[in-house]
Amino acid sequence: MSDATIKLLCDLVAIDSVNPSLVPGAKGESEVAHAMAAHMRAAGLDVEIDDVVEGRPNVVGVIEGRAPGPTLMFCGHLDTVGVIGMTEPFNPVERDGRLYGRGTQDMKGGVAAMIAAAESIAQSGGLKAGRLIVAGVIDEEYESLGAEALVSKWKSDAAVITEPTDLVVGIGHKGYQWVEIETKGVAAHGSLPQQGRDAIFRMGRVISHLEALSQKLQSRPPHPILGTASLHASLIDGGRELSTYPDHCSLRMERRTIVGETENTALTEVEEILHTLREQDPEFEGTAKMLFVQPPYETPSGHVLPQTIEDAMHRVGRKTNRSGLTFWTDAAILGKAGIPTVVFGPGGAGLHGLNEYVIVDHVLGCRDALADLALSFCV
Repeated sequence: MSDATIKLLCDLVAIDSVNPSLVPGAKGESEVAHAMAAHMRAAGLDVEIDDVVEGRPNVVGVIEGRAPGPTLMFCGHLDTVGVIGMTEPFNPVERDGRLYGRGTQDMKGGVAAMIAAAESIAQSGGLKAGRLIVAGVIDEEYESLGAEALVSKWKSDAAVITEPTDLVVGIGHKGYQWVEIETKGVAAHGSLPQQGRDAIFRMGRVISHLEALSQKLQSRPPHPILGTASLHASLIDGGRELSTYPDHCSLRMERRTIVGETENTALTEVEEILHTLREQDPEFEGTAKMLFVQPPYETPSGHVLPQTIEDAMHRVGRKTNRSGLTFWTDAAILGKAGIPTVVFGPGGAGLHGLNEYVIVDHVLGCRDALADLALSFCV
């Protein structure tokens, strides 16, 4: 635990920053944001803290070069998912080259690496030209309010999201769409089938069609970077009690999207299923509505950033390659705002699980590559 970067990571993991939009009453990002701000100020960065919503701030540190030049942004989220089932989630433990604890992999390992990279630059003479922005944002695990606020105020010529990628250069990822489906029935005593209509049975018909659609999506030719689209039934609720025909059923589903699909893809597909079911059964009642949409993302073809990171990795004695990613990140928010972005961070396992860890050596390798990247990009 002698390395200062890993000490910083442990300090960040020890701070509870569970997203209160996921877990009502959770502490949120304020304490970890202020810890990040204090560390960057001590390293000589100019720091701003801005509440995105009350008590939940973004934090941004800046290194200004000595001459005009390109601006590079490092960005990571400060919130984590919940900790139910974990014994000591905020007590980081290093074992066999791994650091365990909530947020180690997702994504305080990447946050520590980008802070340490900026610190090394600031302490070794700064930037000859350009500008480095180091941003910690809130709420990525829910609605990405932090990233939306960040791009409304801060611009850059390129950006790196330091989510966990096993030191692979992530050049794209899928989007997602959340849809809520409701089916209606008629409540009646369980002994009176002539009077009751089962809303859960009717949702079963919907689910059967969704499963067929899922199989169809995954059988299509894959996108060269993002693979195939997919969907799953996430949450279901319905009925009143055991001896009553259920008059309502609600299903919330997630559709993972790829580049080329529209913001209404999932809702259109569900409405087509509901239309088919109404044609088959005039008594069938079902509705659907879109709950939330985040777009897929692909780094602009031919942009210099992926190659520049690969070159930086080579200079620090590491190997890497390019790949698409399965999970969503704030890269889509930055990309939509016109900032070419890649995803690059340390590896580990247990993402959102009970035994989350990050590989310590990857954190150090990420730090070194990010520092080299900034020095070679901001010229």
